[in-house]
Amino acid sequence: MTKLSVNINKIATLRNSRGHDNPNVVKVALDCERFGAEGITVHPRPDERHIRYRDVYDLKEVVTTEFNIEGNPSEKKFVELVLANRPTQVTLVPDALGAVTSNAGWDTLTYKSLLQDLIAQFKEVGIRTSIFVDADPRMVEGAKETGTDRIELYTEPYADNYFKKRELAIKSFIIAAQKANELGLGINAGHDLSLDNLRYFQQNIPKLLEVSIGHALVCDALYLGLENTIQLYLRETKTE
Repeated sequence: MTKLSVNINKIATLRNSRGHDNPNVVKVALDCERFGAEGITVHPRPDERHIRYRDVYDLKEVVTTEFNIEGNPSEKKFVELVLANRPTQVTLVPDALGAVTSNAGWDTLTYKSLLQDLIAQFKEVGIRTSIFVDADPRMVEGAKETGTDRIELYTEPYADNYFKKRELAIKSFIIAAQKANELGLGINAGHDLSLDNLRYFQQNIPKLLEVSIGHALVCDALYLGLENTIQLYLRETKTE
């Protein structure tokens, strides 16, 4: 079954908008776990516009499910943060400085040496590694050469085209997933997955281990409540 990791960046964005500690990201993370979430994801950025580096240390102390830290390893401070906290998983994302959100996967061929060095560091201290990639078999093959444990499929193109023709929208993702399975790579996925498109994705991607969902889940929670929303997402990840 596919695990649900809740990305709590948007909770931190709301907190930071007033400069105080409401909502408290640690409490929300614990509530997510209590409501059934199987992991907590954070994506600290250098400007700390949502998750702050201090949050990562605080969360590490209390999270009992899988803790996933995402980010761009070109920042030395990010690498140091991950090594200091030793999460269950680090997901390497090539987001540009100042980018609103992640918008592309790694070119695993061009950055092979960089990724190999970083992954070796993380794996040496027992951190599972994942690389954010587009649904391209060449990039999946390149990821295998880096020594990573998993890939995370960048799913915005799927989400953007889901309502146009979902069979076509998912085609490249099925091909990429089949290549990953063939190479022995674990498969995660994330970006713009929602209650509208999650079930179809989960049912068609072989051996999908984990989805990381934040923005859509938090938006749904405004209307449906956090506990109910997490239960609805869990239902979508546990279909046959």
